[in-house]
Amino acid sequence: MATVGDVMTSNPIVAQVPGSRQEVLKIMVQHNLTGLPVVRRNDGALAGMITREDIFERPDEEQAAMIMQRDHPTISPRDSVEDAAKILVEGTMRHLPVVEGKRLVGILTPTDLLCIVEKRNIDVPVEDVIRSPCVPIYQEAPLAVANITLKVSRSSALPVLDEQGRLTGIVTDRDIFNKSYVEGADAATAMGMSEDEEHLSWEGLRNVIKLWYEVSKIELPGLPIKEIMVRDPITVFKKTAISEAARIMRKNDFGQLPVRDNRDRLLAMIYDHDIISVLIKE
Repeated sequence: MATVGDVMTSNPIVAQVPGSRQEVLKIMVQHNLTGLPVVRRNDGALAGMITREDIFERPDEEQAAMIMQRDHPTISPRDSVEDAAKILVEGTMRHLPVVEGKRLVGILTPTDLLCIVEKRNIDVPVEDVIRSPCVPIYQEAPLAVANITLKVSRSSALPVLDEQGRLTGIVTDRDIFNKSYVEGADAATAMGMSEDEEHLSWEGLRNVIKLWYEVSKIELPGLPIKEIMVRDPITVFKKTAISEAARIMRKNDFGQLPVRDNRDRLLAMIYDHDIISVLIKE
């Protein structure tokens, strides 16, 4: 039986408390991360979990200890991957700290569990595990509309349709904000980072621009979605085996895939959380 220790990322990058919001944000940007375990500076014990959303939901709070989630679920490296899948899916979370006693030894994400689903050759069709909402958007809609749609639907990606209702693309929150009026250096300055910050990852910076926008009230450019969407996205058929969908997601580093019906019409979106939910049912 596979355990959490078999698939987790060992020695993860961490934030520390006491520490500042700016310190945490810099670590996320430098390493292109969306969340970090938080450890105590004096003894290295796990203190909590902090994500981009946590930071920007409290834009006026400077202390990491006041922003982090103190009672975030954890798991042992000896626990089964099925136990991990249950926690991730039921909590709709992206990060699960792995601990021994109070010591942090790793971090687990839904992506880490895709390989387990793939290797088990599970032939359950994807249509049986779809549990997330699918919210399509018209290709002529402006980016501001897409931004609101993502937010109210709590989605990270939207399938894009043409005037005939045909799937023509897919757009993610990162695609939208990569086309902003704000240049990377301006965003870095606004977030308290110098332009020549050592090891600054601009991909990581773009990863937090979405949330920075929500705080700064910056307007999005008036482009239609079709100008920035990924055209002709990879899709899966509703009868595609779940292990094959897991393979496609893992191979392409996707967090989601459009699902089509037997007439090649958009049926749904399937996310990594949906995929790993099959582990709970075994």
